[in-house]
Amino acid sequence: MSKPSCAVVLLAGTVAAASAQPSGFTRTLLQQVEISAPGREAVTARAEFSVPGASVGRHTHHGEEVGYVQEGTLTIEIDGVPRTVKAGEAFIIPNGRPHNATNAGPGKASIVVTYIVEKGKPLATPVK
Repeated sequence: MSKPSCAVVLLAGTVAAASAQPSGFTRTLLQQVEISAPGREAVTARAEFSVPGASVGRHTHHGEEVGYVQEGTLTIEIDGVPRTVKAGEAFIIPNGRPHNATNAGPGKASIVVTYIVEKGKPLATPVK
């Protein structure tokens, strides 16, 4: 993919993601690239939980989510089991597992994540 078309894909993904995000939560795509695993791509993003209690909402991914907490404290719930992660800690969410992340601290929280996902599928799918 050429650099101009890559920029268009990232911009379109950022706009689409921003329009569907809950209040107090933003996800900004940083890169989206093909990898050596057939049918997979790596998507790197920065997510911010701007207020205490901000939550992304229960969802799944078509692949793994590997993350690092840059700032604050989050409660990550996978299949109904909560885990607290703080600045400087990493986490992984297995393929297809329903999960949610909520800002559990008194200020903002931010993470950097890389999704190793099926190419052509939505990055996140809400769970009802």
